[in-house]
Amino acid sequence: MKQPWIKNARFDGLYVLAPPFLALLVVWLLPERFKTTSEMPLVGWVILVLLVDVAHVYSTLFRTYFNGARFRQQRLLFLMIPLGCYLGGVLLHSVNSLWFWRALAYLAVFHFVRQQYGFMRIYSRFDNVPGWSRGLDTLVIYAATVYPVIWWHLTPGRHFNWFIDGDFVQPQLKWLKITATILYWLLLALYVGKESWLYARSRELNWPRNLLVAGTVSSWYFGIIQFNGDLAFTMLNVVSHGIPYMALIWVSDRPKLTLKQENSTGLSINRFSWLVFFSLLGILAYLEEGLWDGLVWREHATVFGWFQALPLVTEQHLLALLVPLLALPQMTHYVLDGFIWRRKDRS
Repeated sequence: MKQPWIKNARFDGLYVLAPPFLALLVVWLLPERFKTTSEMPLVGWVILVLLVDVAHVYSTLFRTYFNGARFRQQRLLFLMIPLGCYLGGVLLHSVNSLWFWRALAYLAVFHFVRQQYGFMRIYSRFDNVPGWSRGLDTLVIYAATVYPVIWWHLTPGRHFNWFIDGDFVQPQLKWLKITATILYWLLLALYVGKESWLYARSRELNWPRNLLVAGTVSSWYFGIIQFNGDLAFTMLNVVSHGIPYMALIWVSDRPKLTLKQENSTGLSINRFSWLVFFSLLGILAYLEEGLWDGLVWREHATVFGWFQALPLVTEQHLLALLVPLLALPQMTHYVLDGFIWRRKDRS
């Protein structure tokens, strides 16, 4: 069968499918304390949070505000979503700051879950299979992502959080944990059986889809359930999400030179546009996190020395205006992402 690569086997393999497996390998090799404690080394935070997690948020710019044609077509959407996100964020934070962080955490989880579903659909686009098979694929990709989150909610004592401590509610529902666990393993078993049956019938295997499902299961299960360390969770969560997302943006909307510019410089796009792409993402991520650190958190002075001159904001009425503003790139990214990959808008 024709394999449904986004670009080609090498690119997809390196930047979309391999990240969760490579992240899991690195986690296995880490000292035990990074798998079982809240310890997060500074270099790990810079690489994973700053240069991958925060940076990938800004990659959305290349598909939205930096894309003149698309911006003109969807101007109202691109302008109203940030405004709505900010006003909603201010309202929530004014009432209760925890409500703001909780809403943002659940919005982020929804975004992360839907990304895996989206990739699965991309890798299923050439499948000639019965409808029930596609339905099972959908159930499995949601189970692979949602079950670990349910387990997290029902298991106190995790050494990590999404944004801040307490951003997830944690009810005591033992029956739900048992039921969800049974359904999770049942769905995985059905998926393996279904793929075995399809292969026996056609002698064909959809490699990217199956690797995506396996990588999703691995990163979410080991990152949340198997290990209980902040570094382990962050590595498996961020690498498996951020790198494939930036790869998809790179394929569809990377910065391009006009033919005239390319001829005048004598340089091809591939020789330096990646440098422009990642440098801009890194700079924007650094500026955002510097503002967070200088104005709100004060946690990484060695990384954001210049920003320590900013006044530390502690007044709640000012934080209600400032925090949603600083979080606006994330909120906009989460919401806009639900619109910019719709079929009619795919490159």
